[in-house]
Amino acid sequence: MIMGFQITSRKIKCQSNFRHISNTSNQHSFTVSYLINTCGFSREGAISASKSVNFETPDKADLVISFFKHHGFSQTQISSIIRRHPPLLLSNPQKTLLPKLEFFQSKGFTSSDIVMILTRNPNLLKRSLKNQIIPSFDFFKNLLGTDEKAFIAVRRFSGILVDKVDTHVVPNVNILRENGVRESGICTLIKNWPRVITTDQVRFKEIVEEVKEMGINPLRGNFVQAVLAIRGMNKSTWERKVNAYKRWGLSEDEILVAFAKNPSCFRASEDKIMRVMDFLVNKMGLEASLIVKRPTLMSLSLEKRLIPRALAIQFLQSKGLVKKNFYFPTAFEHVEELFLQRFVLPNKEEASELLQLYKEKMDLPE
Repeated sequence: MIMGFQITSRKIKCQSNFRHISNTSNQHSFTVSYLINTCGFSREGAISASKSVNFETPDKADLVISFFKHHGFSQTQISSIIRRHPPLLLSNPQKTLLPKLEFFQSKGFTSSDIVMILTRNPNLLKRSLKNQIIPSFDFFKNLLGTDEKAFIAVRRFSGILVDKVDTHVVPNVNILRENGVRESGICTLIKNWPRVITTDQVRFKEIVEEVKEMGINPLRGNFVQAVLAIRGMNKSTWERKVNAYKRWGLSEDEILVAFAKNPSCFRASEDKIMRVMDFLVNKMGLEASLIVKRPTLMSLSLEKRLIPRALAIQFLQSKGLVKKNFYFPTAFEHVEELFLQRFVLPNKEEASELLQLYKEKMDLPE
């Protein structure tokens, strides 16, 4: 009797385990199919995701998909978000997703802004609105002065709302203050290049020290520009760009002088450095040392600025409307409106081809 009871018990237990395995397999199978057919997962990706998110019916997941569609997300954008965070399919849209969208709307973000931000950074949908997103936004608002400026920073890099302010942002802000950088410079950096302020604290301090060693004064506006430039490249990239300038006969001292005047000359790629220098030296007949005096030229578009303006001036020279010894760099640096007023518009009648030539190169409206 006892032995028979044990055998029966084992049978019942095995049957129970089989049913559990069968149910689990069916559940995984449904989830995998849904992820593939509705969310655009690959089979491998769906199988992997099903380990962290499982459901037997599509009800909850369909609500989430419908929520995103209702708020302007395309199927491609929805798939991108879900692929990065599959558990969102089990969330309650009205309780966990809608309040975040409403918060961003209250701060001036348009529907397209919100779609763009959340598609790029769906981590925000996992963060607490009360404990993470709102306090972070308020911190940047108080630091920058207005909701609008905080909005600009978030729109450029929404990661500042995800990274912990106390451990990433505050230490780096303090490093800049301790080194004498003005509040206006700090605010400019955060508003225009917010990603930089989330750099690892140790690395950020190294960058600041490196910029100081170059002799750039923290009180000057180009100090944060230099921090931005150095942060955007490793040592080998820096050396390659230095060598690119050296190929045109510039010394290392001259290159550092150019960098100190306008660090953006090092934000250009190695390829762009070579193309702009080739244009200035070989096409325009200018000295390579010009870039030391006017490093801003390297930050200008070759195709949309330098070449069209050179063609316009050369055309005017051929008509005798501009002196042969005209100093081209002056025209290159003019803001668009001033260039048009000084060179293009006054000569419409004398050289009707000029405006058409310039418009074709610049894609200006008639």
